[in-house]
Amino acid sequence: MSSAVTGAGGLLPDRHKQSDFFLCDIFDAIPKDDIASMEHPLFSLATRPDRRILQYDHNGTEITVTPSVRGLATIHDKDILLFCISQLMAGINAGRTVSRTLHLKAHDLLVATNRETSGDSYRRLREAFERLAGTRITTNIVTGDKEVTTGFGLIESWQIERKTRGGRMVSVAVTLSEWLFRAVVSKSVLTLSRDYFRLRKPLERRIYELARKHCGRQPAWTVSVDTLLKKSGSASPRRVFRKMLRDMIEANHLPDYEIEEVPGDLMRFTPRGGLVSVDVPPPILSADALEEARRLMPGTDVYALEADWRGVWARTGAQRLRKPDAAFLGWVKKRKG
Repeated sequence: MSSAVTGAGGLLPDRHKQSDFFLCDIFDAIPKDDIASMEHPLFSLATRPDRRILQYDHNGTEITVTPSVRGLATIHDKDILLFCISQLMAGINAGRTVSRTLHLKAHDLLVATNRETSGDSYRRLREAFERLAGTRITTNIVTGDKEVTTGFGLIESWQIERKTRGGRMVSVAVTLSEWLFRAVVSKSVLTLSRDYFRLRKPLERRIYELARKHCGRQPAWTVSVDTLLKKSGSASPRRVFRKMLRDMIEANHLPDYEIEEVPGDLMRFTPRGGLVSVDVPPPILSADALEEARRLMPGTDVYALEADWRGVWARTGAQRLRKPDAAFLGWVKKRKG
């Protein structure tokens, strides 16, 4: 996947050269992310302890995120899950038997996620494990074609298996939630750019996730600022959020995607050169079809709905459609239930 713009400011340094990754088999795992947490805001974007209870409801998906006394798990804490997901997918693709419990070397995790390997980094890693285990999710999100309303921690448990004389963790065992493990086993995951771990700001990471999920390898994804604010999980007022998006556009260092502000208070995401790989051009919907979708699902952002449908179209073989409007509206009616 293409990297962010060379020389653009705002990215963290590449602390561990790519060639170093492949000295150990564990780094053959390309970064992966589960689709459900890319789609929905499960992680805090705050840089200080966040003890709010988050409520999210969108297109029938309901989520409540409850913090522990240490606060909500942050999007930087999510690096641990990305590392675990990547290792599981590497094992599955290699034909190995995998389980919910992974045995990880703390140093490998820090290097793979572009973190420093100082003593303070190990302390912060331990705090991240505590927030992940303490944050509770209640949701009806579908994973692996199965919808259940359930409550769980982002990780079920963790324990330090070995540490140095100074108390620094060397290896750790992590047991993922059944919900997350089911998503990985059903291969409901997407590949991320390694430059994701070089993004400094929490919102940049979240916006990249949303672009990767909704735009993917399509020519473009257009979404309203209101919907983007809701999906991001940002606590910023709308005008501040829009200013942050404009700053992101000016910096232009988001991996894989460019952002453009378009009339109608919309943002358009387009893949950087070389990312689009689907040979069949994406289906084009008429204005009448989008208007009918608004009627069928009042209050829904039809541009986000269109992007979701195109994502399904791409993932199911990107077949040529003789009547894309009819196919889209049939999908909308089925989704509406």
